[in-house]
Amino acid sequence: MEKGIFYDVKMMARDGIFLKKAVRIALPVAMQGMLNTIVNLVDTMMIGALGATAIAAVGLANKVFFVFTLLVFGIVSGSGVLAAQYWGNGDIKNIKKVVGLALSLAVAASIAFLVPAVVCPEAVMRIFTASEDAIQVGAGYLTIVALSYPATAVSNTFVAMLRATGRVKAPVVISSCTIFINIFFNYTFIYGNFGAPAMGAAGAALATLIARLVEALSIILVVYLGKAPVAAKFKEMFGYSREFLAQFFSTTTPVIANEFIWGLGTTLYSLAYGRMGNDAVAAITIATTIQDIVTVLFQGLSAATAVIMGNEMGAGKLKRAERYAKNFLILQFIVTILGAVFCVAIRWQIIGVYNITPEIAESVSRCIIMFALFMPFKMFNYVMVVGILRSGGDTKMCLLLDCSGVWLIGVPMAFLGGLFFKFPIDIVYAMVMLEEVYKAVFGYWRYRQKKWLRNLAAEL
Repeated sequence: MEKGIFYDVKMMARDGIFLKKAVRIALPVAMQGMLNTIVNLVDTMMIGALGATAIAAVGLANKVFFVFTLLVFGIVSGSGVLAAQYWGNGDIKNIKKVVGLALSLAVAASIAFLVPAVVCPEAVMRIFTASEDAIQVGAGYLTIVALSYPATAVSNTFVAMLRATGRVKAPVVISSCTIFINIFFNYTFIYGNFGAPAMGAAGAALATLIARLVEALSIILVVYLGKAPVAAKFKEMFGYSREFLAQFFSTTTPVIANEFIWGLGTTLYSLAYGRMGNDAVAAITIATTIQDIVTVLFQGLSAATAVIMGNEMGAGKLKRAERYAKNFLILQFIVTILGAVFCVAIRWQIIGVYNITPEIAESVSRCIIMFALFMPFKMFNYVMVVGILRSGGDTKMCLLLDCSGVWLIGVPMAFLGGLFFKFPIDIVYAMVMLEEVYKAVFGYWRYRQKKWLRNLAAEL
C-alpha cells in the first residue's frame, strides 16, 4: 500500500505537463479567492472597531449573500462543467449558448434575493437573530449591499466561463484593483473620512456596492474588448435545441439544487449560532474569515480540477483524466497538511488585530484549532465533489452527498450542541464538521466506482 502511494506521488512529481496546467489555473483562482478573503478580512476588522454587535449583525446579514452566491455558484459551476468539456471539444458555438443561459439564470436569482432584502430587511434579519440591536444594524447594511447582487451574478458568470476556457489571469487583475476600491470606500464611509458621513456598518455595504459594480463593468470590458471565446453576441446566447437544453439542465439542475439546498442547510447553522448570543456569532464570524485564507487554496485546486479534467474528458482522453484525478487528490493532501499548520500558527497574530474581548478571542482560537483538525476531510471534499465528480457530470451524486451531509448531520448537530446541550461555540462547530467525515467516506467510494468518468461533449 505504501509503495503504491509513494509511486503515485513520484509519478505526479514527474508529470511536468500536469503540474504546469494545475498551477496555471489553480494559482490565479486561489489568488482571486485570497483577494476576496482579504476584502472580507478588512471589512470585519474595520467593522470590528464598532463592537461585537456590529460584527454579528454584518456577519448574519451576509448569510443572505452567502446563500445567494451558493445558488449562483451552482448555476455557473454546472454551466462551467459543460463549457469546459465543449472547450476541450472545440465547440465555441455551444459555449456561447451556455453563457447566455447561465447569465439569464444567475441574474434572475439575484433579483429574487434583492427584492426581500430591500423591501423587508428587518424581517430577513429576524430569521437569523432575536437581538434587536443586531437586527437594526444588519437591516441597514442589507438594504444597501443587496443592490450589488446583480453585478455579482454577472461577474461570477463571466469569471466561470473564462475559467472554463483557460483564461484565469484577467479576473485576478480586476480583483486586485477592486480590493483597493473596497478598502478605500470602507475607510471613507464607515468612519466618515474625507468629508463623508460616518455611516458605520451601512458604509461598509456602500463600499461593497461600489466595488462590485466596478468589478462587473471591468470584467465585461475585458471579455468583449479582448474578444474572448465567451464574448457572445446577443443572438449567439440564445436559440437552444431540445438536446442542448436536456443536457444543460440534466447537468446543472443537480448542481444548482445542491448549492442552494446545501446553502440553506448551512444557513441554519447561523440560526443556531445566532441564538447562542452575539459573542458566539462574533467568534465564529472572525474564525470563518481566518479559515477562508486557507480555504482559497482548495477553491483554486478544485477549480483547476474541474477545468482540466473537463477539458480532457471533453477531448475523449478518459485515461489521462483518471490519472489527473489521482494527481489532484495527492496534491490536495500535501496542501492540506501545510494549510492546517499555517492556519494554527498564525491564528493569534490575526486575532490580535480585532477589537474583541479575551473571551471571544479564546473562542476564535479554539474554533480555528477545530477547523485544522477536520481540514483533511473538508478539503478532500472540495476537490472530490466540486472538482472530480462534477467534471464528469456526476452531479446527482454530488447533490446527494452534500445535502444529506448538511441536513442529516450538520443541522441536527448545530441545534443539539448549541441550543439543547448549550456547548461552547467551538464544540458546536466541531459537531457540525462531522458532516465532512461522512461526505469524505462516501465521496471516495463514489470516486472508486468511476461513474464520473464521462465525455459529455460526445453525448450531445
